[in-house]
Amino acid sequence: MPKYYEDKEEDGQACGGVREDLRQCLLESPCVLQENKSPKQCLREGHCRSLQMTFFACKRSMLDTRARFRGRKGY
Repeated sequence: MPKYYEDKEEDGQACGGVREDLRQCLLESPCVLQENKSPKQCLREGHCRSLQMTFFACKRSMLDTRARFRGRKGY
């Protein structure tokens, strides 16, 4: 589950909130905890897919020139 804004520490990086939530989702997934696989392997298998897509959209919006007016995707 994503953390609330109050509980997050500011890292100053673009898409930092989505990155942190994706990292926590992977580390708390049964793939890592029970099957002892690496988070990279679990990400390739399709765990935490919605956060992965949100992170991709946020990174992609950094290159989009329309983002100057609309703002970055994600949080």
